[in-house]
Amino acid sequence: MKVTEYFEKANGQTLISFEVLPPLKGGDVKSIFDALDPLMEFKPPFVDVTYHRQDYIYKKKSEGHYEKAAIRKRPGTIGICASIMHRYGVEAVPHLICGGFTKEDTENALIDLNFLNINNVLVIRGDARKLEGRFVPEPDGHGFAIDLVKQIVDMNEGRYLDEDIENGAKTDFCIGVAGYPEKHFEAPNMNFDLQHLKAKIDAGAEYVVTQMFFDNQKYFDFVDACRKAGINVPIVPGLKPITKKYQLTTLPSIFHIDLPNDLLCEFTKAKTLDAKKQVGVEWCIEQSKELKQKGAPCLHYYTMGDSSTIKKIVEAVS
Repeated sequence: MKVTEYFEKANGQTLISFEVLPPLKGGDVKSIFDALDPLMEFKPPFVDVTYHRQDYIYKKKSEGHYEKAAIRKRPGTIGICASIMHRYGVEAVPHLICGGFTKEDTENALIDLNFLNINNVLVIRGDARKLEGRFVPEPDGHGFAIDLVKQIVDMNEGRYLDEDIENGAKTDFCIGVAGYPEKHFEAPNMNFDLQHLKAKIDAGAEYVVTQMFFDNQKYFDFVDACRKAGINVPIVPGLKPITKKYQLTTLPSIFHIDLPNDLLCEFTKAKTLDAKKQVGVEWCIEQSKELKQKGAPCLHYYTMGDSSTIKKIVEAVS
């Protein structure tokens, strides 16, 4: 079933969903099951699986020089999504990215997903490689998420890259896209960012999942701005608790977000690691309760391998 159909069936009730990371290469699907088993009691209608593009590192050779080598730290999502659907009977939502894929690579991945009856996808451009100052698409790949949305819509209408294919099988993907309550870091301002988000919706995207945030007012303002811009699809808040001191600097640096002063003060005042973690958990609980009370369609938790903490939060909110 499509993610948007779950929202419609909920009749205004707030759903719960989770997002998991693929295991590091060399691991197995057990790590995914270990992360999700404790959370299945909350009956999530769908689970997202993130994707990480191929990157490059420099390996030192015996001769003393360095050689550029391609690495992919985590495997792809298709097999993981199929395993999740088979084990739990819930929808799995793979993340599709532009980075690292040609258009044909993307088409083939979508064909495989369609064969497996995985009919929900979340489309994002993806980040630049660490050794590149800006995002660089693959040759004959997509440079923007909207182009990937358009390719999926084409396949939903039976149009494939090979123009000689006549009467191609129509796929039926429900397409989600990312939204940024504090704007995408590359956008010059929020209005510019909203124009690009609306273009993705107009192209065929059907719902939005937001970047994590820690000030609910930014989410509410973002939703209001989206509605004024003509973006009328469900907007799902993405949530993650701060549980470790280093996250006070790494999360703003990686995800280009701000942290509220009240959260920083309470976290700093806490003396022990457990006390600091409890501050982050309680903050996320209060965020969740307010978002639920004000009618958010779904609370989407970024588990980041810490399902026990997420379980405590959802138990307090349910």
